[in-house]
Amino acid sequence: MLVLARKKNESIYIGDNIKIFILDISGETVKIGVEAPRNIDVYRSEVFRAIQQENRQAATTKMNVSDLANLMKNNSPCHTDERGPALIPSPECS
Repeated sequence: MLVLARKKNESIYIGDNIKIFILDISGETVKIGVEAPRNIDVYRSEVFRAIQQENRQAATTKMNVSDLANLMKNNSPCHTDERGPALIPSPECS
């Protein structure tokens, strides 16, 4: 791990397209800003861990084939339920 000391209004670069700003320091709290390309996901660590946990749970959820078929049918653009047909039917539904 690289450890860097920075003061308020200073910054660091990660590569040539990610910039970390030290915006404010108040007691034990440091407010940072991250400037990164849109294709780079930036998360607080607790949010990142929660996403990983949800992904692990989704990957281990067991679903039988008939449940999956019903789920796919009910999400089809041609699906009709008690509310009626899809609002914007797909051309393949005609």
